[in-house]
Amino acid sequence: MADKTRVLIVDDHPMVAEGIRAVLETYDDIDVVGTLTNGREAIDRVAELDPDVMLLDLNMPQVNGLAATEIILEQRPDTRILILSMHDSPEYISTALSHGAMGYVLKDVPTEEVKKAIDTVMAGSRYLCTGATQSLRPVTGDSREPLTSREQTILLELAQGKSNKEVALVLDISVRTVETHRKNIKRKLGISSTAGLTRYAIEHGVLQGTGRVTE
Repeated sequence: MADKTRVLIVDDHPMVAEGIRAVLETYDDIDVVGTLTNGREAIDRVAELDPDVMLLDLNMPQVNGLAATEIILEQRPDTRILILSMHDSPEYISTALSHGAMGYVLKDVPTEEVKKAIDTVMAGSRYLCTGATQSLRPVTGDSREPLTSREQTILLELAQGKSNKEVALVLDISVRTVETHRKNIKRKLGISSTAGLTRYAIEHGVLQGTGRVTE
């Protein structure tokens, strides 16, 4: 039998977390490695619990789901994150996906759909539950997927001519993480070369003020 999928549930509503856990534990190919109550706990314990998939609530105290997603994926880019939320607005869904989540599941879906979402992201594909799919507006040719705050920071470093290794040292992250961000930046901006990134940064004012200390 193949290895079980290790799932970590993070939700500040214990009844929700335990309800999902109870259902997932009925599947032979799922191992629920824990339930946590906020994004800070998820960041601090992700290495210890070593999940393949995280079910992450969007609105939580201390560190919200979006911020936690970005930080966790910097540390562990292979982790698949599924956002759990009550919100079905296109803005919430698009933002979650732009931060690196592989899926978006509304909390009122049948629990078997949560299992389907886990299987889908484990297979390497994105998953949007039915309600989320209907809410998400089609992306037009003029629309760009927004860069996250971390991607904007890395774009600034790359546009100044730094190598992946140099960016990794400056930001205290791994070279592999920089490479992942670089690939995502190019995909979102529709740019294939480093020169193109530099040109974009100049045209959009990203490089303004680099000689001064900025936030």
